[in-house]
Amino acid sequence: MMTRAAGSQHPSSHSSADSALPAPMPLLTDGGGRGAPPALGRAPPAGGGGRRWRAACWQAARGSGASEPRSLRGLTGMGARSLSVLLLPLLLAAAATPAPRDGEPRSCEAVRKVFQLRQLGSLRGVPEFPRAGVDLQVCTSKNPTCCTKKMEERYQTAAKQDIQQVLQTSSATLKFLISHNAAAFQETFEMLIKLAENYTSTLFCNAYRNMAAEAATHVQEFFTDVALFVFGTDISIEEFVNRFFDTLFPVVYNHMINPGLTDVTLEYAECLQMARRDIRPFGNIPKKIIGRMGRSLLPSRNFLQALNLGIEVINTTDHLHFSKDCSRALLRMQYCPHCQGLILSKPCMGYCLNVIRGCLAYMAEVDLHWQRYIQSLEELSSAMHGTYDVEHVLLNFHSLVNDALMQARVNGPELTEQVKKVCGPPVRKSTQSPHCSFDQNKYNQGLKMFSRDSEETLASRRKEFISHLRLYRAFYGGLADQLCGNELAAADGLPCWNGEDVVKSYTHRVVGSGIKAQSGNPEVRVKGADPVINQIIDKLKHVIQDVNISNGVHLSSDVPPLPPAPP
Repeated sequence: MMTRAAGSQHPSSHSSADSALPAPMPLLTDGGGRGAPPALGRAPPAGGGGRRWRAACWQAARGSGASEPRSLRGLTGMGARSLSVLLLPLLLAAAATPAPRDGEPRSCEAVRKVFQLRQLGSLRGVPEFPRAGVDLQVCTSKNPTCCTKKMEERYQTAAKQDIQQVLQTSSATLKFLISHNAAAFQETFEMLIKLAENYTSTLFCNAYRNMAAEAATHVQEFFTDVALFVFGTDISIEEFVNRFFDTLFPVVYNHMINPGLTDVTLEYAECLQMARRDIRPFGNIPKKIIGRMGRSLLPSRNFLQALNLGIEVINTTDHLHFSKDCSRALLRMQYCPHCQGLILSKPCMGYCLNVIRGCLAYMAEVDLHWQRYIQSLEELSSAMHGTYDVEHVLLNFHSLVNDALMQARVNGPELTEQVKKVCGPPVRKSTQSPHCSFDQNKYNQGLKMFSRDSEETLASRRKEFISHLRLYRAFYGGLADQLCGNELAAADGLPCWNGEDVVKSYTHRVVGSGIKAQSGNPEVRVKGADPVINQIIDKLKHVIQDVNISNGVHLSSDVPPLPPAPP
């Protein structure tokens, strides 16, 4: 049954794409009034070739002898490229001889010029006049044609390159948003960890100077473990917090609980380390730190991993492999009109939607998981605040360490007796450990540098990032509509290409997005599933689960023992 024109029968899909997606980056446009794939206007050759390329455009439009307008002579680089591409269809329109009503072009001159300007190959294989196209496989026609089998192959390669370039341009802003913020958050976490280490080292130098040199190594090792965990290494928070207090206990015992003229021996120190968890010299402080670290570091770790996965998803979909059937459909939509001399025609909206939705059917399956991915990041970001925010926990770590040391000092006599029962009386070496050598000036410089930007470093930057990312929630679901509505298809009401001829409207049924909807697609056959897309979907599911788990840990009112980090 005949249907209405694509432009009028699918207003909802077009308008929903415009409302659901952020404004696309400006793209190069074709003379038909709508944007065309950027690749339709290849960059002029580097160096002095740019001027010759523009001059060729004017020669195509005005024959020989016409001089290049003065306004173009001073343009170089991107300015010249963009303007040349904008003018190219108009210039070619002036040079081209329109096809007669029966669809047969009188000359292939316009086709040859476009083929040359697109740098698709040598003109030697391009006919000067229409010929029988008996060897064509896709751009078949009952009329004489300006295409050869070799041209058809070149056009098919160009069609795939065109759509890939349009895809990459459409996702460029989203990709930059995620990658830029991933780098910024990682840099901020590195600064926070270093600053927290400096705070702790300063605590020992100022308040516990006699043990500062020995404690410095353990402090450094602890914050190295913190950084390793945040940036993805499979280690346990509970393990490295306990290790820090295990190794700190001999230092505290030697200098605070039972001080002597010299340090205890290595063997005695090892006994103290083994006994620390039973004697509990620091009370409940280590367990409190484990809980707070788990509820701040795990969400931060998963937040960073999720951002890196977002970049991977975009890189994967930017370089999607197109099936043979899709490649043929793209060729038929983008370049088969050239064979009939219709170099300026654009596909009908409904026709474009069928082709692009068919080609991007696997990518559309990412949509639901992408929306959940952004939602989980949004929920996690909202929960990462207050006393369990990573910034608060790290920069207050030294205060909890001080509380632990004070508790050991208060309970000194009792701890001495407990130690004697387990390890015996202290056995000491003949040498004394050195005192603090911490560079206070270097620490102060780092503190000033961080404090200057601390207000916008983490919480506000995270909030701003999520507010921008939220705009791309429907990116994959509305991508085909966006590409056809903004870049590829003819404007509503204009004559358009339907895969065979220029018509007033596209009369076939227009299918929806996703693999299941393609069973009735008249333009592209979609079979099976794409293993690469399935792998990306599995990774999205996994990171969503990790983010939701860390979000639950973050919001928990209890402080349970933290399990080892997930692989």
